[in-house]
Amino acid sequence: MSRFRIFAILMLAACTANAEQAPPQVQVSLLMSKALAEYPGKEAVAIEVTYPPGGKDPVHKHDAHGFVYVLEGSIEMGVRGGKSVTLTPGQTFYEGPDDIHTVGRNASLTEPARFLVFLLKNSDEPILTPVP
Repeated sequence: MSRFRIFAILMLAACTANAEQAPPQVQVSLLMSKALAEYPGKEAVAIEVTYPPGGKDPVHKHDAHGFVYVLEGSIEMGVRGGKSVTLTPGQTFYEGPDDIHTVGRNASLTEPARFLVFLLKNSDEPILTPVP
């Protein structure tokens, strides 16, 4: 076997190994968005989030009042300056417009977790803003 062929096989194996180590993708589905006529410039947004086993969010903020309701599995949530909590189905979590969401992850490495998030936000703001 030529050196080039051996090198190519090793590179392919390394790329495949790296692809397998990529973090699992969090799925976010927009369920509804509704302008609030009584509050010009404000809207309510509902999303469903699914964390795969081991899934997590980057550090971020919402510039919104955020209300989380766990549907399935268990999730760990926390904001800067607060204590992180592990939530199970039926439990809730709140984060305010000035909070930095430092912990958002599936508490399980083997089971998915699913939850709803209701946001009251400015219409012109994104749902999520990453924080370095």
